[in-house]
Amino acid sequence: MAKKENKRKESVAVEEPAAAEEKPKETTVEFLASLAAVLVTGLFIITFVVQAFEIPSSSMEQTLLIGDHVFVNRIQFAPKTSWVGPLLPYRDPHFRDIVVFLHPDPQQAGIYVVKRIIGLPGDHVRLRNGVVYRNGVALDEPYVLHDRDNPLDDYRNNFPVVPPSEGEGLSADWMGDLLQYIQGGELVVPPDHYFAMGDHRGVSLDSRYWGFIPRANIIGRPMFIYWSFDTPEDQYRKTEWGDRLLFLGKVVLHFFDETRWRRTLRVVQ
Repeated sequence: MAKKENKRKESVAVEEPAAAEEKPKETTVEFLASLAAVLVTGLFIITFVVQAFEIPSSSMEQTLLIGDHVFVNRIQFAPKTSWVGPLLPYRDPHFRDIVVFLHPDPQQAGIYVVKRIIGLPGDHVRLRNGVVYRNGVALDEPYVLHDRDNPLDDYRNNFPVVPPSEGEGLSADWMGDLLQYIQGGELVVPPDHYFAMGDHRGVSLDSRYWGFIPRANIIGRPMFIYWSFDTPEDQYRKTEWGDRLLFLGKVVLHFFDETRWRRTLRVVQ
């Protein structure tokens, strides 16, 4: 009798579970609706939250290299709105912030530029022998690259006490406006404007050459590098379709060996 009971127990133990109910398949309409929601969300983020930019020049080396592709936070410096203002981290640019902005020179209208904020509204700024003084204090700037500094460039190194002259890359409007902002040998930053410089001081054309950045021109702050590719220094000047196709071919052929993998996802600061 015991053997028979064991056999019954074993037979019960190996019984297959009842077949699970099949989930209803997603219809074509539901799939398209989900895809549309993803696309709309992505488009909203790209349009209003972040924007991709490529670094075209060496004015911010070594912080940002030619060929670095960065995502820029467009929300942080945006004008505050009444209905979501308390929910989002709005703020004004801070000292040493790296910012992307529209070029303030009318001759360069529509061009995006990236520099570091050195002077806030009301600050007094001057350079002496290449050293930046902000409100009378010499700045410690470990991010600055001095490899192409020219000690004979008095305007660049002793701004603003050395008067500007033509042929130095200065904006014509800035040459006329500069003197009204100088007090006691220092440049005074006006309200709602910022003084910015490139980290690669020996080559950077910045606020010394085209003036202050209006608050309204500031687009956002670079967050991180999402891709970096070894790019020629003059590539941004090659705007013909043939040149662009040649460079695109180079990217396809050398994507793996000329991508700067160590810079991927590097935070910009």
